[in-house]
Amino acid sequence: MVRSSPRDPILLAGRRTAIGTAGHAFADLTAADLAAPVLADVARRVHHLGRIDDVVLGNCLGPGGDLARVSALQAGLGHHVPGVTVDRQCGSGLDAVALASSRVRAGDDALILAGGVESASTAPWRFHAPVDDAGPQRYTRAPFTPRGH
Repeated sequence: MVRSSPRDPILLAGRRTAIGTAGHAFADLTAADLAAPVLADVARRVHHLGRIDDVVLGNCLGPGGDLARVSALQAGLGHHVPGVTVDRQCGSGLDAVALASSRVRAGDDALILAGGVESASTAPWRFHAPVDDAGPQRYTRAPFTPRGH
């Protein structure tokens, strides 16, 4: 993303991570492993536009922490490029792009890499705490989401 004026964000150099089925071809790749080559490719394509100000990635199944920063470092973008990870569940990648666009529009940044990434194969398993004599119960959807949504 680059701005032509403080009010005109431009989306460019669109790319996507590899797509697969959980447990198959990309089963050993973490979300950062999937994001890093895409970030590196986009960074090469836009290097003539100036310094990358930030990386904003949407992710809701990852290991926690700042996946965007880890991915940026893994992509070789350097220690000067920060990162922020957005978790809006199914809207995480879209919201990451909207957040980046808002920052460009506000004049806070000029060049931001933004998008979303997930790895269902390497996402941590999550468990409800044991109750009484029962063992922990695994869940695959966030416990705060209403059923059927």
